[in-house]
Parts: sequence; structure tokens; C-alpha cells
Amino acid sequence: QLQLVESGGGLVQTGGTLTLSCAASGATLERKAVAWFRQGPGQDRERLACISGADDSTYTSASVKGRFTISRSDGKNTVSLRMNNLKPEDTGTYYCAADASCHLYVGGDYRPRTSDQYAHWGQGTQVTVSS
Repeated sequence: QLQLVESGGGLVQTGGTLTLSCAASGATLERKAVAWFRQGPGQDRERLACISGADDSTYTSASVKGRFTISRSDGKNTVSLRMNNLKPEDTGTYYCAADASCHLYVGGDYRPRTSDQYAHWGQGTQVTVSS
């Protein structure tokens, strides 16, 4: 049974940098797509980035593109999210999730998996950005 554990969250000032890690146990992340989600207070979970299990292609939300980078550690069962130039609106609980792919073919088009379409989740790590 695949289990995911996030780490690396904390308190940081505006403009700072954090790197979150998603570590797997019980099964491998090889050939699995892994995504990072953020849930702000009173908000739905938003997918920030996803890395493909097939070829490590990455997909990043427009809301964080240019600031957040997802990557997979070669030889390690870990996926990271490096977050630069953090802003107060980046505050929230960050989750990693894994499934077979970053996208699903729906209605004749490929669409990003929504949060309810990921089978495996971590418990989340809190990120707070102070102004």
C-alpha cells in the first residue's frame, strides 16, 4: 500500500523560499504521476503542479508558474516542490497525491485530474507566509 508523507513546510517571510518533499513508502513512485495541491483557509484544494510517471513531463498551474518547480529525485522515491518568491496568498496546507497520470481523457480532451481523482494522498504540511 503506497503511503505518502510530506515534509518541509514552515513559516517564511514574503519573498522567501521553501522546498517541500513528498516521500513514498510501501510502494514505489516509479511510473506514478505525483501532484502537489494547496488548500488555503476556506478554499478548495488547488492543483499546483504535476509530474508525469511516464516521462517526467511537468505541468504547472498558471497561478504559480515561474515561482514553483516540481521535480523527481532520480533513484529516490521522492518528489519535491521548490517554491520561490513566496507570497502571503501562498499560505495553506500543501498535499502531495499520486495516481497513474496527471491527466484524464474526458469528453474528447485531456484534462488535469481533479483532487477527487487521485487515489493516494499524504497528510499535508503547513506553509505560512508572513507579510
